[in-house]
Amino acid sequence: MWTETDNTLYRKFQFRDFSEAFAFMTRVAMLAEQQQHHPRWSNVWNTVEIWLNTHDAGNVITEKDHALAKAIDGLV
Repeated sequence: MWTETDNTLYRKFQFRDFSEAFAFMTRVAMLAEQQQHHPRWSNVWNTVEIWLNTHDAGNVITEKDHALAKAIDGLV
């Protein structure tokens, strides 16, 4: 579930291992390129954290962020 915090959409994903987490990040990277909207994220072993906001709109949450979040949810 995505939550709004500090002008970002945030979600934490956990996988069985690093390989699954990295494969997920690769799929997210492809979506981000397609949408020309790139996340801030972190990966430690099996955990991926993602923060979304729109930099060119003043670092606030926009429809671009909601659209990418929905697309990311489709990968899980």
